[in-house]
Amino acid sequence: MSAAKNINITLKIWRQKNANAKGSMETYKLDNVSTASSFLEMLDQLNEQLINEKKEPVAFDHDCREGICGMCSLYINGRAHGPDSGITTCQLHMRMFKDGDTIYIEPWRSKAFPVVKDLVVDRSAFDRIQQAGGFVSVNTSGNTIDANSIPIPKDDADKAFMAAACIGCGACVATCKNGSAMLFVGAKVSQYALLPQGKVEATQRVLNMVRQMDEEGFGNCTNTGACEIECPKGISLENIARMNREYLKASLK
Repeated sequence: MSAAKNINITLKIWRQKNANAKGSMETYKLDNVSTASSFLEMLDQLNEQLINEKKEPVAFDHDCREGICGMCSLYINGRAHGPDSGITTCQLHMRMFKDGDTIYIEPWRSKAFPVVKDLVVDRSAFDRIQQAGGFVSVNTSGNTIDANSIPIPKDDADKAFMAAACIGCGACVATCKNGSAMLFVGAKVSQYALLPQGKVEATQRVLNMVRQMDEEGFGNCTNTGACEIECPKGISLENIARMNREYLKASLK
């Protein structure tokens, strides 16, 4: 890895006061940005500059800054999470850019993810899909059975864990030409469909989650595969196929 250096960049950032206001791209010059800094630290530096200039700072989502929570979701130079693979925005570093670069930063674009302000979008549609069936009902009366007492084939367990790695960031929706949430829903359905604990409610789960997905206004899947490519956790398209199979079985009952 090359030694850190400072670069000067131009930022084209989407600014929008609220969901009902008309937004536009605004241009900012930012000098002396360390290539060792993260992308979000660069935005912190910009906001410090704007505050010192008595201007409104740029609103953007962030939380853990460790690639776990999925909050820091930005569309950077035409790619969800920016010009790197297998990472979230907070894991993107400025060494991916060169001195003099112009960087375009936008929020997720989806009917189901309305803009709250600037780069912040409302992803509560994902929460409502999860609430529709993304859980296992457990009797907590004191007679619960230890999960490890149920033998599960390692292949099924591994696939369930891989599906559960989804952090719900919404990159799949933002990068899909149809604004589809099927990779997200497929992952949430799969993590339970593969395990015996999830089979009891399997029928209602997939029917309810797919119905809620449609009600939220997400588009359908046309097997482009962009969602899997841009997913920071590498969630496989196999989960969409599994969800379709689960949905077909549930519909025939």
